[in-house]
Amino acid sequence: MSYLEWAESQLAEIELLSSMFPTRDELELTDQLAVAELRDYVEGIASADSPPPLRPQFLIKQKLDTATVGMMDVILSCAYPSEYPSVLPEITVRCAALSRAQQTQLHTALNAHLTENCQGDVCVLSAVDWVKDNLQLFISKSSSAAPALKKESSPQLEEVFSRLWIYSHHIYNKTKRKNILEWSKELGLSGFSMPGKPGVVCVEGPQSACEEFWSRVKVLTWKKIMIRHREDIPLDRHRDDDRTVDSIESLRKFTGFEEAMFDPHGNRGNHMDLGQLYQFLNEKGCCDVFQLYFGIEGR
Repeated sequence: MSYLEWAESQLAEIELLSSMFPTRDELELTDQLAVAELRDYVEGIASADSPPPLRPQFLIKQKLDTATVGMMDVILSCAYPSEYPSVLPEITVRCAALSRAQQTQLHTALNAHLTENCQGDVCVLSAVDWVKDNLQLFISKSSSAAPALKKESSPQLEEVFSRLWIYSHHIYNKTKRKNILEWSKELGLSGFSMPGKPGVVCVEGPQSACEEFWSRVKVLTWKKIMIRHREDIPLDRHRDDDRTVDSIESLRKFTGFEEAMFDPHGNRGNHMDLGQLYQFLNEKGCCDVFQLYFGIEGR
C-alpha cells in the first residue's frame, strides 16, 4: 500500500469512530490539526509525496460495568503511525482498577490479539471490543494476586535505587511526550526528558518503578531507543548501629520530573543545543554522563 492508501484508511476509521462515539465524553481528538492535515492530504488539497508529519491521536472513553469493582472508567489512548494499518497503532489502556503489572500484561495480550487477527486492517474498534470482553479477566487476576504480591514485595520496594539514562533518535510525538510526563509522575520518578533530536530521558527512583517506566516506554513505536547507561545503588537498610543509611530521596539528583528544552527557537527537526544540555547536566552533578551519550567531553 502507498502512503495515500494508508492515509485514506486512517481518515475513514476516524470518521467511523466519530459517528459511533459522537460526544467528547466518548471520543476526544487530542490533535485536531493532525486530523485536518490528514484530510487535506487525502483530498489532494495539500500536495505532498509523503503524509503530513503530525500523526492523529485520540482518546476513546468507556464506562464498563465489571463484576469485581462495578462501573469503571476505561480510556484507550490511540496514535497512528504513518504506515497504519500496515503496522499496529499505538494503544495504551488506562484503568484505575488495574495494577501496573496487570496493565502491562493486558497491553501484551491486546497487541498479540491485534497482531494475530487484524494485521493490515484498521483495528481500533477491534481493540475496544477486546478490552470490553477481557478487562474483567485482568481485574480478577489483579484483585486475587494483590494481597500476596503486596506482602512479598513491600519490604523490597526501595532496596535498590536506579537511574536510567535513555537515548532516542528523536522525540517529537505529543502522545509520547505526554506519556513520559504522566508515567514518571505516576511512578514517583524524578529526572527530565529532552524532546527533539536527539531525545534524552533520565528517570531515577526505586528500581522497580524505573523498570516499569522502561517497560512502558520501550514498546512504543521508535526509530531507535535504548538505555545508554544505568546506575543501580543497593540500599543498606539493615544496619544496627547509628550510622546514617542511604535512602531513595538522598540519592536523587533531580527534584521532580520536567521536560527540558534546549533549542526554544528551533523548528521541528532541529538538533538540541548540546552545550546547553551539558550545562544543565553539570548543574545537576551528572556531566560525566554526557560523554557516555555523545562520545565527546562537554565544556
